[in-house]
Amino acid sequence: MTHKKALGKGLDALIQRGLSRSATAPTVTPPAAAPLAPPPAAVAVAPAPPAAPSADSVAQAEIGSIRANPFQPRTKFEHEALEELVASIREHGVVSPLIVRRAADGQGYELIAGERRLRASREAGLATVPIIVRAADDRVSLELALIENLQRQDLNPIEESHGYQQLMEKFGLTQEQVAQQVGKNRATVANSLRLLGLPEQVQAWVRDGQLSVGHAKVILGLTITDEMTIVAERVLRDSLNVRDTEKLIEHIKATTGRRQPVRRKRSADAEKAPHLLAVENDMCRKLGTKVTVHPQTIGGFIRIEYYNDDDLSRLGGILGGEL
Repeated sequence: MTHKKALGKGLDALIQRGLSRSATAPTVTPPAAAPLAPPPAAVAVAPAPPAAPSADSVAQAEIGSIRANPFQPRTKFEHEALEELVASIREHGVVSPLIVRRAADGQGYELIAGERRLRASREAGLATVPIIVRAADDRVSLELALIENLQRQDLNPIEESHGYQQLMEKFGLTQEQVAQQVGKNRATVANSLRLLGLPEQVQAWVRDGQLSVGHAKVILGLTITDEMTIVAERVLRDSLNVRDTEKLIEHIKATTGRRQPVRRKRSADAEKAPHLLAVENDMCRKLGTKVTVHPQTIGGFIRIEYYNDDDLSRLGGILGGEL
């Protein structure tokens, strides 16, 4: 049975020929030894020089001449994994060449793919590294950097989302075109881009692996930023699984629907005094649940929501401990 590659377009096509070549200079077969007694009329012919390397040939470049890829989608590099690569490079050298393009100003090269190898090679103290030089514009540079990381599963979910977003915003591609370029289906790209709708703090937790993509997708069922953050904090604190998170959000939606429409709530929040909104936010974060301050002509009341009996017991413990 023939298995279809997950990414039919990408680095395989780019470096297939280049990786099959040695990183050293091509071997030249020495000319045959001249006859001991050549005929008087014979003329000695010098051996032909080796052919110039093709565009896909592996060459050596000074490591200081290679700049980082400005479109690199990957921003987080695990220290331990990088140290292991450094040790491997010190022992065996750089096995896979870096993919580069000529710098726009003509001074050296700009990296397309191989950021980890470049960083590890620098740390290992190498003077030169093997490279394959390719002609690539900005769009191709971003696509190949994204494809390389996707093939190796090196990107965290938020980095992947930003990579797709770059392709769309900088080069005007649609989701369908992005999916075609990186070898994914459109639904995968669309779901990935949705993660960018999370609050920054929640994105950071997904980026660091503290929240799963499954949790994130469920949290995106909410529309209010503060509620998303509160639920995410609750998930982390109580180690809620995805199903528990779904139940929590279902309860929040049902409660919100009975209380008042979301649009009216936002309007009411806009009219509420800033110091009351600050108190609400502080109490929400401290208690890990929805808290609403309702001012009246004299005094007012505070509404604290709970979602099940266990949640009520938890809140009782928090509030009882501070009385």
